[in-house]
Amino acid sequence: MSKKILIVGGGLAGTIIANGLCRHISTEIRKGDVSITMLGNTDTHMYQPGLLYVPFGKIRERELFRPQRKVLDKRIIFHIDPATNIDVDNKKVTCKSGAVHEYDYLVIATGSRLMPQNIPGMVEGAHWLYDLEGARKMRDALDKFEGGKIVVNVNAPHKCPVAPLEITFMLKEYMEGKGLWDKTEITYTYPIGRLHALEPVAEWAKPAMDAVGIKYETFFNTKEVDPKAKTISSEEGVTLPYDLLVTIPPHAGAEVITDSGLGDGGWVPTNKTKLLREGSTDVFVCGDTTNIPISKAGSTAHFEADTIIDNLASLLTEGRWARDYDGKVFCFVETGLKTGTYVWFNYTTPPNPGAPSQMIHWFKLAYNRLYWLSARGLL
Repeated sequence: MSKKILIVGGGLAGTIIANGLCRHISTEIRKGDVSITMLGNTDTHMYQPGLLYVPFGKIRERELFRPQRKVLDKRIIFHIDPATNIDVDNKKVTCKSGAVHEYDYLVIATGSRLMPQNIPGMVEGAHWLYDLEGARKMRDALDKFEGGKIVVNVNAPHKCPVAPLEITFMLKEYMEGKGLWDKTEITYTYPIGRLHALEPVAEWAKPAMDAVGIKYETFFNTKEVDPKAKTISSEEGVTLPYDLLVTIPPHAGAEVITDSGLGDGGWVPTNKTKLLREGSTDVFVCGDTTNIPISKAGSTAHFEADTIIDNLASLLTEGRWARDYDGKVFCFVETGLKTGTYVWFNYTTPPNPGAPSQMIHWFKLAYNRLYWLSARGLL
């Protein structure tokens, strides 16, 4: 009897897994022994890390998008029909259309969503770069900015943990390029007692900010934004004035996760090495959807996806487990508009950011072009 693999989510994680499986079990698919079905929310695939460059006019919007059907292997059954209920007890998923899909193995890769509305005044008073509309509005605001106080406000949880640092350093160099740095002050806020959740990254960031005159405020858990007064206040009682507020809004997981009773906040409790939903042997979880305490980043999703591909292919063809996920993450970090560094780490090795260089910046720009090979599972 044919085995059914069902992938809920059409972002990077789900797309890599679907395409990778088509390569690893092509014979079984051709014989009809295995089928792969993906449930997505849209017919368009977006390169989300590219949004970082939109506010600075460093990327064309059309470079961020491809038709999802063209990114996917033609053997994948693809439905634009968002999941509304995931029933892991009866091994079936119900969609918005009312269609019901059964499965033998399920991959949940539903990602995360922005929740600026959770903080009073944030929608009205802040700019962000985590979706296209926000990045466009931030670009327009920067075009009109003539100097003043910029606050870069970081909230938790959020995906792409180095993006707040990147946007901060990029803003500084952008202001220099416009001849506005002597009229501008940047203050970076972070909710815990250092500048980044990863201590080695925080230890690197502090002297880097000191060296270029970027201020910072730690233990800043956002309470509210006052768009009229142009202030942002913390639960700790600190109020900062701003002329331009750039925020990393708090994130939550997909509604279908909470609606299905699979996890608080939309995050699924996940075994950190097996990438299986806790208590399951047939439900894999990948990317932002997991509750694993590591970075919610594209590279995390990629390395997790590679592990899931190997294990699913091995289970289907050999009836055995292939390997565990070691927590590997690799992130380029823009340290301005022309330089960058990187961090890599896993469960046992902490990150150790190196000295920024123009070459690493070029590597990141090159990856922006190679992303589509990555999504197709070829890189």
